[in-house]
Amino acid sequence: MKLTGLAVLILTAVVIPGALFASLPQVRDSVALFSQYIGAVALILMAWAQVWATRAPGVESVFGGLDRVYVLHKWSGVAAMAAILLHDTIDAEMDALGRQSALNELGETLGELSLYGLLILAVISVATFIPYHLWKWTHKAMGAFFAAGAIHFLLIQKPFAVGDPLGLYIAAACIAGLLAYAVTLLPPRRRAYSVRDVRDTGGATAITLVPKGKTRFAARPGQFAVVSFDAPGLSEPHPFTLSAPVAVDGSLQITAKALGDWTARLPRAVVPGTTAQVQGPFGRFTRRDGTRPEIWIAGGIGITPFLAWAEALGPEQTGPIHLFWAVRSEAGAPHLDRMRAAAAHPALTLTLVASEQGHRLTAERIAETTDPAGARVAFCGPATLRRALQQGLARHSVTPRAFHYEEFEFRTGIGLRRLAAWIGARLADRTPPARQNG
Repeated sequence: MKLTGLAVLILTAVVIPGALFASLPQVRDSVALFSQYIGAVALILMAWAQVWATRAPGVESVFGGLDRVYVLHKWSGVAAMAAILLHDTIDAEMDALGRQSALNELGETLGELSLYGLLILAVISVATFIPYHLWKWTHKAMGAFFAAGAIHFLLIQKPFAVGDPLGLYIAAACIAGLLAYAVTLLPPRRRAYSVRDVRDTGGATAITLVPKGKTRFAARPGQFAVVSFDAPGLSEPHPFTLSAPVAVDGSLQITAKALGDWTARLPRAVVPGTTAQVQGPFGRFTRRDGTRPEIWIAGGIGITPFLAWAEALGPEQTGPIHLFWAVRSEAGAPHLDRMRAAAAHPALTLTLVASEQGHRLTAERIAETTDPAGARVAFCGPATLRRALQQGLARHSVTPRAFHYEEFEFRTGIGLRRLAAWIGARLADRTPPARQNG
């Protein structure tokens, strides 16, 4: 995610409300005041989560690609739930404010409703075994419990009025979040396309879509679209990187590997003439023109953005580009003929690494073929391969800033198992070696 976006989040959700709470005059109950501050932070984080869910055009410009926005969305939700639990644990009631009215008590009731509702939905969100279509609708319900929390803020006793600067600030954040939630409940803006061609390529399914209306999809190579089909079992939108530059006639191409039930249905259910609904474009996994050396790394179906990049290369491209493509076999390499044709460009070199032939793509192999130091590295493929190459290429002076990738895991767990494995590995590294006998 962009550092500017992270700075905006911290400034608006933590720093500004903290400064406004600190400026309140003569509040004796500092513990209750801190609890109310934590509650306000949780509300603002949830408001941001609703804004991100709209996929508004400016969101990616401020916070980074949509994949990074989803990561930020998840962890802001985790932080908000932690803040809510802390707010509930620390008593926020101030005795000096007097006896509660009926409206105050209603606000407390709505606060409890919001707490327990969000807790249940948070558990559902990180339980990745729950089917996507059920998760999707329960996740949308979070906005309703956020609304209950916003009303809770308006009605409870506070050491400031809603019309004061602090009250207006939190109320404005809540209103923005509620408006964003209302937008997410509206039917999304989609473009209608028709399937022109469906074909198998290296065990994957390539689908060409042509626009039904006059609207055109202005996407840059490397961006992705969210696509659904008017076919049985395929109405849920899924993200796909465009595997070719947008054609002059406005046609798009996506390529899908059968990695789940949804993608496994594509070859059987989608035929020429099937209507598709397309949203986007999204993502910022795009090339920067220049003469700096580039290293592209693809794993299997991860070749799709690089295929679009390669076919969009012009004669002005002079900086050397080396593409490493890890596949199981040449027969299982999608669009291999097109990729080899694109590699005829004088600036582009293709290295195919087939595991069936006993080869393996490693950082050492990349370093033996080309000099990674100073190069801009782009990766698309399995997360396990990415992490191994990131760690290996770091030893060859490739900084995290020079290693670019995009995450398509829009729904993930909280990551406790990976965190535990990371801590275990670090502890193992610190363990002194066992004493040898003799």
